[in-house]
Amino acid sequence: MAPLTDAQFIAIARSNPVNAELLRRLPALGLPQCRLTAGCLFQALWNQRSGQPPDAGVSDYDVFYFDGSDLSWQAEDTVIRRAQALFADLNATVEIRNQARVHLWYPQRFGAPYPPLQSAQDGIDRYLVECTCVGIQVDTGQLYAPHGLGDLQAGRLRINRKFGQPAMFAAKAASYRQRWPWLQVV
Repeated sequence: MAPLTDAQFIAIARSNPVNAELLRRLPALGLPQCRLTAGCLFQALWNQRSGQPPDAGVSDYDVFYFDGSDLSWQAEDTVIRRAQALFADLNATVEIRNQARVHLWYPQRFGAPYPPLQSAQDGIDRYLVECTCVGIQVDTGQLYAPHGLGDLQAGRLRINRKFGQPAMFAAKAASYRQRWPWLQVV
């Protein structure tokens, strides 16, 4: 199997029509460091390999941005409401989060400390599974994949050394393997 290129991965991710439409519309929100990220991207690849539609099993569409100018819930909620209006016709759950605020709510929600992030990419860097650390920057269309695409293409699940949470990783990996049994935990 030839190595997957950034352009090929983006094309596969965009084969999910909701991803394509989000990438088209997101610039209208004018959000700093805005990225479409997480499962909606890599699931398209794993679904393709499994002979499923690119949007099969996608429960939500994650959008990260980074705005440190106002860390209030009200500011983030305003963005969330604008996004809901912009995407109302898509019949998809879009989870949009300001990565500058994650450290304010994460410990209460997940019971673990979380340092303040410095960028939207920092949020992507902290996913539990290394190969799932992917995002598409909406203003440039560039792929961010700090661990490359090799493990993602091969279906190798490794714990993310930047965010070592063994129990959370094991649960996430088990969930992925239920949907794509050919994935391997390494």
